[in-house]
Amino acid sequence: MVEPAWWWPVPPAAVALVWFVRRCRAANHTDWGAAWINYLDGFNRIFCRRFHRLRHEPLPLPERGAALLVSNHISGLDPLLLFAASRRPLRFVIAREEYERWGFTWLFRAVGCIPIERSRNPRAALLAACQALAAGEVVALFPHGGIHLDHEPRQALKRGVAWLAEATRAPVFPVRIDGVRGQGLTLAAVFLPSRTRLQSFQPLYLQDHGPAVFLEQLQQLLTEAVE
Repeated sequence: MVEPAWWWPVPPAAVALVWFVRRCRAANHTDWGAAWINYLDGFNRIFCRRFHRLRHEPLPLPERGAALLVSNHISGLDPLLLFAASRRPLRFVIAREEYERWGFTWLFRAVGCIPIERSRNPRAALLAACQALAAGEVVALFPHGGIHLDHEPRQALKRGVAWLAEATRAPVFPVRIDGVRGQGLTLAAVFLPSRTRLQSFQPLYLQDHGPAVFLEQLQQLLTEAVE
């Protein structure tokens, strides 16, 4: 009498899941301090490179120490692209209404986002960003204060980035985002396939120029395409 086998064939879905998890682990290049966020980081990198055809040179962030990463803001996809291009965790300053969006607050809190009141005094958020910079972290923000497209009338940058640069003397690393298909959209932009590109520039130091010249140089880098 042949005894029944004690095992069953592994379902294809389980094999695919194991393969996918391993791919996410291999794609992860940033230590977020929690395994599940590291896997999510790897998934985001795969998603941005495959679905959104992300092209970029390595962001010139220092391996350690405080830094401000600033970018133009053309869609809700932008933070995912910056996460995918960075080898260091990013502490994003985001609007409180986005931070409190139903179903996402737990994730924003887990990755250290800093909520800011756009219609009120932003002092609390700026102090929290200062503390993060003092701890040697990378703080990321969109100095236009919201989505702003190239064809729209010129909009002055929020002075919070200059305040942070002056208060902490942290270098400011400008990045320009191009190629997003869902420009002007928030959540929908994530699901529209694109051919995205990040163009990074050498760091700016506010103390070398003064606030007015610093903001003007930053404005030009973020809003004028450079071939």
